Amino acid sequence: MQMKSYQRYCLIVLLGMWTLITGCEDVEVMTGVPDNVKNIRITMVAKSSDNPVFLSALSGAEAAASNLSDKYSKMNIKIDWRTPKEENPAVQAERIVNAVNDGTDAIIVACSSESILTQAIDHAVDKGIPVMTFDSDAPKSKRFAFYGSDDEKIGETVMNELADLMGKKGHIAILAGNKEAPNLKKRVAGVKKAAAKYPDINIINVYHHIESANFAADLVLKINKEHPELTGWAMIGGWPLFGNGLMTEIDPNKIKIVAVDALPVQLQYVEKGIVPVLIAQPTFRWGKISVEKIIDKIYFNKDVPENIPMQLIRVSIENLGGWSRQLRAWGYKDVPRHYLRM
Repeated sequence: MQMKSYQRYCLIVLLGMWTLITGCEDVEVMTGVPDNVKNIRITMVAKSSDNPVFLSALSGAEAAASNLSDKYSKMNIKIDWRTPKEENPAVQAERIVNAVNDGTDAIIVACSSESILTQAIDHAVDKGIPVMTFDSDAPKSKRFAFYGSDDEKIGETVMNELADLMGKKGHIAILAGNKEAPNLKKRVAGVKKAAAKYPDINIINVYHHIESANFAADLVLKINKEHPELTGWAMIGGWPLFGNGLMTEIDPNKIKIVAVDALPVQLQYVEKGIVPVLIAQPTFRWGKISVEKIIDKIYFNKDVPENIPMQLIRVSIENLGGWSRQLRAWGYKDVPRHYLRM
C-alpha cells in the first residue's frame, strides 16, 4: 500500500472510531450542565406508601426521570423512594437526614408536619442539597419551590359541590385524615368557609383518622350509625374509596358524598352513583413536575417559581371516560376497560 493511501485509510478508521465514541452527529449538546454529570439521585419522601395517591406520584417521578435520561445523554436520573409505610413526620425527617448523609443530589417531600419537616428541610439545604415540596408545603423552610393545589380552594370546592347535591340543606360531616397535615388543615378551613354561605347546612363534626382505606371506611359507617340525621360527607381526601368498604353500605338517595382524588380504584363509586363527584388532583404530576423542576433549577440554572399551582379536575359520570383515558395515558394499567370506551 502506498504511503498516501495508507494515511487516508488510517484517517477513515480514526473518524469511524470517533463517530462510535461520540455516538452520532446529532447527539444533543447540553448547555449549562457540568461535563461530569452522569448519575443524579433524587430522594422522594412522600407521606405514606400505603396511600395510592403517593404511589401515583412515584410513577410520575419515575416517568420524568426516565424521559429526561433518554432525552439528555449525560443524565442518568434515579428516584430514591424513602417514603414511610404509614404517615409519620418524624420518620420522614429521619429519612431526609439519612438521604443527605448518603449523598443524595436533591430531595422532594410532601410534608406531614410543617414544623418537624421544616427543620429537616433546612438541614438538607444547609448541607447544599436542594429541596422541593409537593402536595403539602413547609413555606417557612428553605425549600426552593412548592408544587400543589390551593388547599383552601379544594375544601371550598368540595363543600360547594356537596351543597348542590344536597339542595343546600342538611347535616354534614367532614372526613379529614391526619390532624397535623398542613394541607388538610387548610382544606378543612375551606370547607367551613364555604359552608358558612349555606345557612341551612350544619356541620356535625370534623373526623380525623389514620389514612388507610379500611380505617376510614369503618369510621364513616360508625358515624353514619351514630348520626342518623346525617345527609352528607365532605371528604377532603378519598381514603375510604380506595377499598370496597362503602360500596354496599351507602344509600346515595339519603347520603351524598363528594371526595378528593380520582384514581382508577375510586372510579367505581362514580359509576355506581355513590360518590357523584370526585375532585381530582392529577397526582401523577406531583412527581413528574417536581422532578422536572429540580432538574431545571440545578442542572439548567433556570428560574423556578416558588409556587407552582396544580389545577383540579372535576370528575363525574359525564367525563368519566375522558378522565379514565387520561389516567391510562399516564401509565395506569388498572383502569377498567369499559371506562375507556365511555
